[in-house]
Amino acid sequence: MKKHFALLAFVGIMLCGAYATFAQGDSTAAASTAQPTVTEVAADQPAEASFHQMVKEKFIEGGVPFMWPILICMILGLAIAIERIIVLNMATTNTKKLLTQIEDALAKGGVEAAKNVTKNTKGPVASIFTQGLMRASEGVDMVEKSVVSYGGVEMGKLESGLIWISLFISLGPMLGFFGTVVGMVQAFDAIEAAGDISPQVVAGGMKVALITTVGGLIVGMVLQVLYNYLVSKIDGLVNTMEDASISLIDILVKHKLSK
Repeated sequence: MKKHFALLAFVGIMLCGAYATFAQGDSTAAASTAQPTVTEVAADQPAEASFHQMVKEKFIEGGVPFMWPILICMILGLAIAIERIIVLNMATTNTKKLLTQIEDALAKGGVEAAKNVTKNTKGPVASIFTQGLMRASEGVDMVEKSVVSYGGVEMGKLESGLIWISLFISLGPMLGFFGTVVGMVQAFDAIEAAGDISPQVVAGGMKVALITTVGGLIVGMVLQVLYNYLVSKIDGLVNTMEDASISLIDILVKHKLSK
């Protein structure tokens, strides 16, 4: 629950900050238009705009009703991806060290001591070990079945949230293309109203229409990179869990035979 509240708070702050930035930019632009400064009048060429100003101008040119949904997809996708990256990095466990501690605990204090070790260790590998050790009294076969079953549960937890990132990867470019189509319709309406296919009218309408496509593609590319990183990270954790589970079974078999 705390994780979801933190995610919503992060999204709210990002949206408020973006809205304030663009609102401030609009008011500044209006003030500068109404009262030009001496520097602007005297300068032969306008000063080179900063990257932030260029992005803001393109955002406004693309049409706020179409660019805002794309920006929201970007913010939500980044928030979920960052949250997943933090969770997956925290889920990484030094399995060799943990297996050594479990083997020592089994030799000194039995299964209960080993369970205390796994319960005090964070991560999906330790959780799987705990479930397996709880069935140790029922035989190695039950331990193996328990480990496999709970491994699927932990894998589902690791993959949580990826479906939403995948949604925003698809939705961002689709919203961009939708804005482009609507912009093209508006451009042809302008041509029809002008009664002339002048290059200025066509180029202006096309530029505004294609900005939404650029924004949607940027969202898709950035989130796709993060998505692939998360999938790779999850695959690595799953392989680690499988290898560690096999090692746990071997340790339990060795412990049973040594009695």
